Amino acid sequence: QAQLVASGGGSVQAGGSLRLSCIAPEYLRYTYCLGWFRQAPEKEREGVASTIPGDTYTYYVDSVEGRFTISQDSAKNTVYLQMNNLKPEDTAMYYCAAKRGSCRVFTGYKDWGQGTQVTVSS
Repeated sequence: QAQLVASGGGSVQAGGSLRLSCIAPEYLRYTYCLGWFRQAPEKEREGVASTIPGDTYTYYVDSVEGRFTISQDSAKNTVYLQMNNLKPEDTAMYYCAAKRGSCRVFTGYKDWGQGTQVTVSS
């Protein structure tokens, strides 16, 4: 199984920014949907953003629309999640994941990376 390695989490105050990175060399080589997910304590995991590298389409959960941006750098085999105007409710463990198929839905992901913690204080 190819690897997805996430990093970039940390602790920031509300209104701050973080950029998460997911190194995914095998997945960027082929047409995989790459997504970012998060899971807060005692809450279900939710999809945050997704994209197919090289595609113009990106998808976001409503709660992050306009604040988060998913992008990719093929030369670095990396997918990013730029998170601006962070809120305490964004606090969670963030994961990157990959799947074949449509990015329109945040289901069906088969391959997961380890998480990176994001903590936003008020």
